[in-house]
Amino acid sequence: MTANAIKLPGPDHPITVESNPARVVVTVAGRIVADTREALTLREASYPAVQYIPRKDVDMSLLQRTDHRTYCPYKGDCAYYSIPLGGERSANAVWTYEEPFASVAEIKDHLAFYPDRVDVLEERLAG
Repeated sequence: MTANAIKLPGPDHPITVESNPARVVVTVAGRIVADTREALTLREASYPAVQYIPRKDVDMSLLQRTDHRTYCPYKGDCAYYSIPLGGERSANAVWTYEEPFASVAEIKDHLAFYPDRVDVLEERLAG
């Protein structure tokens, strides 16, 4: 068995993590699954920005851990959750890096949601 490669972000594959000043809310089937004012926005290379929400601001009782796993050479091992309220569409809708690499350590204890697997993932600016 070979070890997974570990890569560092750099000019060819930049990654930044910043506090998001907006309130981020995720809903599925009319239920609020996550609601936070402490989201982190991760920008990686040319991928769309991703909102990482602190676990403490997610209703974990609405999530179900799955056996699905992936690996990112920049962030580490990734675990997944489904949202049963959302049915098949919400299978593996949530991911988390429980032991992220040092370069993205800020996302530890945070969860991210696939926007197309939830009903609403919105950023609300304070007004």
